[in-house]
Amino acid sequence: MSSTTQARSDEGPGFFVRFSDAVSRITGSSFATLVAAAAIVVWFLTGPLFHFSDTWQLIVNTGTTVLTFLMVFVIQATQIRDSTAMHVKLDELIAVTSGASDRAIGIERAKEAEIDRMRKDLEERVQTAADDEDGQPSEGV
Repeated sequence: MSSTTQARSDEGPGFFVRFSDAVSRITGSSFATLVAAAAIVVWFLTGPLFHFSDTWQLIVNTGTTVLTFLMVFVIQATQIRDSTAMHVKLDELIAVTSGASDRAIGIERAKEAEIDRMRKDLEERVQTAADDEDGQPSEGV
């Protein structure tokens, strides 16, 4: 491992990573769902108290809009990080598996047509291997 990589891993995740992970864990919990549902029930039950006014409606509309807007970015950041980590792990498995072709490493950045072509090639190789009389699998993709 290079000293640069070592230094980065010693630093730990940055503020936004820690923040988005914490928000994702909290908002994805059963407790958070119950709190959100309770807030809507309380809002709904206060309708008669406020005569179902425009302000009463504006409170829930504004709150849910702001929360939805912010959560889109938190969820996207978390998903991108998780997806990237998964690709790195899969690339590592491909790299260390004997007989596997390394053409699939980094395929997530290829054009859609190239991904489709590689998928079809793999399906054909799997079918050919299954049809082999001697049962020996074909060479990797």
